[in-house]
Order: sequence, then structure tokens, then C-alpha cells
Amino acid sequence: MNIKPIVDETREKMQKGVEFLEQNLKGLRTGRPTPALVDGIKVEAYGNPMPLNQVATISVPDSNQIVVKPFDPSTCTAIEKAILKSDLGITPETDGKVVRLNVPMMSQEQRDKLASKVKEMSEEARITVRNIRRDQNKIVEAAKKDGELSEDLEHDAKEEIQKLTKDMETAIDELAADRVKQIQEG
Repeated sequence: MNIKPIVDETREKMQKGVEFLEQNLKGLRTGRPTPALVDGIKVEAYGNPMPLNQVATISVPDSNQIVVKPFDPSTCTAIEKAILKSDLGITPETDGKVVRLNVPMMSQEQRDKLASKVKEMSEEARITVRNIRRDQNKIVEAAKKDGELSEDLEHDAKEEIQKLTKDMETAIDELAADRVKQIQEG
């Protein structure tokens, strides 16, 4: 048996964990407003929950405002409700055609809270990566036990899985450090 399929599966699973963290970090507020701040908000439109970016265009005309322009003006109220329900903590203003979000400057206390939230999220991602490593190592051990892998191949597979784990943890640390830097700079 070849170890490549096991290593490829490990890489794919770990990469998904890192991408999940990256998506969640995009939704965290920094000092500057970005469209990613509201992208993940689900809007009840046409009887289905839909991501905000699929029912409206999102723009940032200046340094403290996000403008959401619905493709269909009748969804304006639903967008406003979805933003209010989200944990953004920003009250939307609407004129029936456009929803405006005035993003206030963050205090240092808010920045510190967000930075610690980033650290928590990155630690959860690291735990996910380590759990994948453990599960994949069990698969390798089972293959060895069943005679599908030699002892050398088992060792090589575990080494590759460990290397992937280190690479993914480094990627997680870089993502978290970058986001903390953006939050603190404001």
C-alpha cells in the first residue's frame, strides 16, 4: 500500500480546518470596515436564508461606513433585521433602498477583547488539526496492523502527517497574528 492517499487526505482535512478559521476571522471586525464584516450574515429572502452578499452589493465608501445596496429593494427590511440579529453590535440605517452601517471607532478594550477572541479561535483550529493528526495516525496504525503497510512506511506516514501538522499550525499562527495586528492598528 502507498502512503500518499493517507497523506493527501490528511492535508485536505487540515486545510479545510485552516480555511474555516480564515473565513471566521474575516467576519471579525477590525478598526476599518470591510465587506467581509457582513458577508456571512444570513438574510431571510424569498423564503430561504441567504448570505447577504448574494442579495446585495456591499461597499465601503469611506473609513467608517458600510453600504449595503439590495438587488431587490423589497429585501431592505429583511437585511436590516438580519444585521440587527447578528452579533455586529451596529444599528443599521435604511431609507428603503440602501442600508447604511456607521461603524464606530473601537476602544482599546474592544480591541483587546477581539484580539483574545482571535487567539481562542486559532487555538480551536490548532486542536482541530491535532485531532485530525491523531485520527490519521490511527488509520496508519490500523493499516500496519492489517499488514497493508510495512514498519518503514508506517514511520514515513507518521512523519509526513507530523510535518503537515506543523505546517498547518504555522499557517494558523500567521493568520491569527495578522488579524490581531489589523485589530490593534485600527
